[in-house]
This record gives sequence, structure tokens and C-alpha cells, in this order.
Amino acid sequence: MIQSTSLADRVFEHLENAIYSGTYAEGQILTETFLSKELGVSRTPVREALRRLEQERLIEETGKGSRVLGITVEDVEDIYEIRLRTEGLATRWAAQRMTDEQIQHLHELLDLQEFYLSQENTNELKNTDTQFHGALYEACGSKTLYEILSSLHRKMQRFRSRSLSHFERAAIALQEHRAILAALETKDPQKAEEAAVLHVRNARDNVLKTCNGDHAEQQAGHES
Repeated sequence: MIQSTSLADRVFEHLENAIYSGTYAEGQILTETFLSKELGVSRTPVREALRRLEQERLIEETGKGSRVLGITVEDVEDIYEIRLRTEGLATRWAAQRMTDEQIQHLHELLDLQEFYLSQENTNELKNTDTQFHGALYEACGSKTLYEILSSLHRKMQRFRSRSLSHFERAAIALQEHRAILAALETKDPQKAEEAAVLHVRNARDNVLKTCNGDHAEQQAGHES
């Protein structure tokens, strides 16, 4: 059961995360009764959360319940285009502002990422990837950039999990992270920005390749 002084907010965050992660699949119908029972809360906070999800265009009302819209390929393209234009800036600023303690924290996260890669642990790879980027966004010193980039990164969690489950890509991502960190250590804003942009561009290409492959399989299934 979810318990919070701001129950509606917690229900919204839970449902939003479930949609982003793919727990609630695209096209799935969600009802107040079902969610109320599943989460162990009354229908009032569920109703408010569904209203907010509809405003965020993650669901749409059908008359029989709320259909999950989720994140489309077009959304993915938009998200990465925005990240390409902002994450480099955040990394440039981080190179100018990071403390030795923050640098050390990034080293520890990448050592963990390397360990989980050796264990082929997709869930922990995703977690350490999230922590690395979160620490980087925080180090840029801009609350606005931190909020924008954290939100974009969270929206991509389902696609990131699938991408990182391809361990060849996960190994390359680790190398890209280390290149970013090397530039941060030398406090070189230009190299840090370039390394971050390269990382985001490669991540985008890999995710879109996966998305397009899934779409082709779905089309083949419909035609068979």
C-alpha cells in the first residue's frame, strides 16, 4: 500500500514510472477500480493521478477506462534531439564547477558499472547509468538544466533497459562515460561537451535502431 502525506502525488509518480518503464504497456486499459485495488488506495487519488497523466499525454480516456499511450518513436526522436542540445552544455558547465568529491563519486559509479557489465546485470547497469547522469546533471550547477535532463532521462528508462541489455552497446557506453569523466578531471569544457554529445548521439542511434527493429517485427506479425 502506498502511504504518503501527498498521496495523489505519490500515486501519479508511481503510475508515471510504470508507464515509462513499460510495466503498463502501450494500449493497456487502466481503470480507477483496478488501480485502486492494485495500489491499495482509494479511488480519489487515483482519479487525480489519471487526470494528470492525461494532461501529460501519457494516457487517453476511452469511455471504458484510460488507454496507455506511453512514449512513441517520435517522442524518442524529440527527446534525444533536446538532449543533444542541452546535455553537452550541462557537461561543459560541470567541467568548470565539479568538486574533487564529485569527480571521485563518478569514478566509483563507473567502477560499479564495469562490475555489473561483467555480471551482465541489466537492471543494475541501468541504475548506475541513471546515477552517473544524475550526478553529472547536478554538478552542472543549474537547477533548470538538472530538472529538464533528469525528466528526459527518466522518460527513456524502458528504451535504455533494452539498449543496455545488448552488452556490446553497454561496454561502449561505459567507454564513453569514461571519456566524459577524463575530460571533467582535466577541467576541459570543450572536450567534456564533445564527449557528452558523442555519447548521446550514439545512444540515440542505438535506441532508434532497436525501436525500428521492433516496429518491423510488429508489422511482419500483422501481415502474417
